[in-house]
Amino acid sequence: MLNVFIDGAVKADRTLILAHGAGAGKEHYFMNFFASKLATDQFRVVRFDFPYMARARLTGKRTPPDHQIKLIASWQEIISKFRTKELIIGGKSLGGRIASMIADAQRVDGLVCLGFPFHAPGKLDNPRVEHLRLIQTPTLICQGTRDPFGNKNDVGTYQLSENISFFWLSDGDHSFKPRKSSGLTEADNLSTSLKAVKTFSQNLFEDKKR
Repeated sequence: MLNVFIDGAVKADRTLILAHGAGAGKEHYFMNFFASKLATDQFRVVRFDFPYMARARLTGKRTPPDHQIKLIASWQEIISKFRTKELIIGGKSLGGRIASMIADAQRVDGLVCLGFPFHAPGKLDNPRVEHLRLIQTPTLICQGTRDPFGNKNDVGTYQLSENISFFWLSDGDHSFKPRKSSGLTEADNLSTSLKAVKTFSQNLFEDKKR
């Protein structure tokens, strides 16, 4: 059984499942922020650790992420245990990318990616976008405009599914942090991205009822 955190209603008809990025687990401040701010009495947020992160917590030794097939299996397990009538999946960086690979097959209502790793930093010739060309699941990607894993100029060259919408964080890096010279703060970008996720979720469920 995967170890999880649940914010909001333990039993709810609406669920958002979030997975962490490659280097920090479900308890990271970035994950805490979105989980605590999105959860309500009707909308629960579930967070979980991939196996490699759970092992690192037990042993105190950090290891690279598990192979993709194991990450996918973890997502499939968590969805099977926490699926509700209305379900959105996603997460930070790696967590969101793996979620995007199974969203259609799992027939979830929506996908939210918080800083998508379109390519490794400096390796623009090997983008991870093939499955995003045809994705059918309504998708929101919140992305910093200067993200080294895919800035606004890089991403603008990709041919992606019309089911994907973007919310760009001004001067944000991979965790949405802007430079001091921008006049913005990390709190500003986290706040605006939170509003974008809330609006996306509300519109998604309202459209489903029509």
